[in-house]
Amino acid sequence: MTKRNTQQRRHTIVRQLNEQGEVTVEQLAGLFQTSEVTIRKDLAALEKNGLLLRRYGGAVPIPSEMVVESESQKVSNQKLAIARCAAARIRDHNRLIIDSGSTTRALIPLLGKRHGLVVMTNALSVANALRDLENEPTLLMTGGTWDPHSEAFQGQVAEQVLRSYDFDQLFIGADGIDLERGTTTFNELVGLSRVMAEVAREVIVMVESEKLGRKIPNLELPWAQVDTLITDDGIDEASRAQIERSGVTVICAQSNKQLSGE
Repeated sequence: MTKRNTQQRRHTIVRQLNEQGEVTVEQLAGLFQTSEVTIRKDLAALEKNGLLLRRYGGAVPIPSEMVVESESQKVSNQKLAIARCAAARIRDHNRLIIDSGSTTRALIPLLGKRHGLVVMTNALSVANALRDLENEPTLLMTGGTWDPHSEAFQGQVAEQVLRSYDFDQLFIGADGIDLERGTTTFNELVGLSRVMAEVAREVIVMVESEKLGRKIPNLELPWAQVDTLITDDGIDEASRAQIERSGVTVICAQSNKQLSGE
């Protein structure tokens, strides 16, 4: 199978697993006439989606006692809708920064059809997700001091690394949105976010509408450093107009319907 058939291959892997009770990397590589590296990426992606458990050399089904309810479908659709709008702005060979956060991570599976990407991140979770892509981008890590609150690297070393490059786009989330000032965060370490914005030609904030108006003391990015805000269709017109008056383009992703995967 070709790379265009990744989803079909993964569906078949799940079916084989359900029928046989266990699959091996070697067996699947032979079945699909592809490399074991590709199969391991398939298994990693399927495990992340809660469809199997990896074991040495293969995978087994998830035991029934480990199956739990997923998060609200509404929230899931909001994040996916925002991620789809963000992914539509990315072109082959773009140089990206992807910050830590659950909304920015939702963007990563949608990058699999892009070629020649270069991605810098300060988050191990983002780096691991990028490594699961079949068209794996060139991955750059900031390094620096590990911050357990944000689960990402921060500090002067990370800032110096970022300033050694220039990027087309920054994709960054937020804990809250101050309609008058900009994006806000619970984390007091905001220096790296501002450096990320400085070295990117376009700064794209990805945030759910429920975070608009949250009173959080730490200003992360003032509106002067933000080019585009992508949110869901829960934003009210007054809030949208106020943000746009600050010179920010506001994109409202349609999240009020079931969204199918790419």
